[in-house]
Amino acid sequence: MNTSYKVKFWDIRTNTRSDGAGKKPRIVSHTVRWTVGSREKSQTFKTKGLAESFLSDLRQAAKKGEAFDVETGLPASMIKAKDARTWYSFAVAYVHAWWPHAAAKSREGMTDTLATVTRVLVTDAPGRPSDDIVRRTLREYSFLPEDRRPAPTPEIARTVRWLEAASLPLSALEETKHARAVLEALSLRMDGNAAATSTYRRKRAVFHHALEYAVELEELSANPLHKVKFRKTKVSGEVDRRSVVNPGQARELLTAVTYVGRSRGPMLRALFACMYFGGLRPGEAAGLRQDDCLLPKKGWGLLTLQKTRSESMKRYTDSGERHDERGLKHRDVKTTRIVPIPPELVSILSEHIEQHGVADDGRLFRTRTGEVFSGSTISKVWKAARAFALTPDQVASPLAARPYDLRHAAVSLWLNAGVHAPEAAERAGHGVDVLLKVYAKCIDGQREVANGRILEALSQ
Repeated sequence: MNTSYKVKFWDIRTNTRSDGAGKKPRIVSHTVRWTVGSREKSQTFKTKGLAESFLSDLRQAAKKGEAFDVETGLPASMIKAKDARTWYSFAVAYVHAWWPHAAAKSREGMTDTLATVTRVLVTDAPGRPSDDIVRRTLREYSFLPEDRRPAPTPEIARTVRWLEAASLPLSALEETKHARAVLEALSLRMDGNAAATSTYRRKRAVFHHALEYAVELEELSANPLHKVKFRKTKVSGEVDRRSVVNPGQARELLTAVTYVGRSRGPMLRALFACMYFGGLRPGEAAGLRQDDCLLPKKGWGLLTLQKTRSESMKRYTDSGERHDERGLKHRDVKTTRIVPIPPELVSILSEHIEQHGVADDGRLFRTRTGEVFSGSTISKVWKAARAFALTPDQVASPLAARPYDLRHAAVSLWLNAGVHAPEAAERAGHGVDVLLKVYAKCIDGQREVANGRILEALSQ
């Protein structure tokens, strides 16, 4: 870039236009004129105020001793601001960069979070669409890879044009007031009520990662979140012990599942049993195949977990279906996990295969058309089973409120039975530290054991 410190400013020139003989000329624009080196530069504005503001910026840059670019006539700081991309364009690029590396559920969470952030980081430009339209445009168009985008409707096209014009520059986040405004938005639900702390922390993590990426690209000097003191109550992540069923209650619930519907309940009983007796996640149970099961006539069996079938919206999955086949959570795609299963689950799975067969690809759990059961169907069957198996007071309580609570009950049972934490963590697919943190309050009887050991030590 060829630069010069030799800068000269002229007065603003007012441009007029004649509307005819005998009429006073009408002011149509104002031109700022200056020279850099020996080259004359000019820029025209519709109002005098804009022209004066621009000239003031030029004078301030010259007063600070900034070099001016001979070609554009602008100081270095103004060139940088002009070339800086907006938050909207950065967010689109960020999503596209991380899309191939993320699971469908992570993509959904990422686009949901950035849609909220992008609605905040805009100016008061005229013609703003409603928040609902902006959100739908971002989630269903802008934040999708180009080959997945639908043909834009006139409404979407108008919204994209507005976002491109109204979005704040990425550099504006250097001012902590913008980062704070984003955090305040993330702490609220769409209805304006406070979001759960776990939801806020998950969304903040997405925003934090995006800003770290901007720092890595040297588009921000530092992550502005490090300067914002905005905190919600910390969540422990511990399982609510009120949600954990005992073995008798679990068996009653599994029996009640078979009462739901003509085929859905009976076909889902073994899936719920895998979650309780094997500690499987819902996606792991959905991806279980016959070849993954060692089901002897007597004694313990083994499940070799390889794939999961997590559910998300079709626009976020690689397959274009609601369920993507992926590797185990937090593990390499080729890594397997061996889970010993008690004879009771061996019997349930053997009976399931005999009565219902398997899908064409060997999956144990499928609808009558061979598809994966949707999360909504599983939840409806579970809700109905709770009404059959539990008392009204228990139905109104957190007891086994979600199918996932069966997995919590399984791991809690293992720990209460004295299974060492590393072994329980391996079966559950957890780290030991996470296991003990999450299930710390579900381990019954540990206080009495500890008290006995302390008394024994004191008596010596």
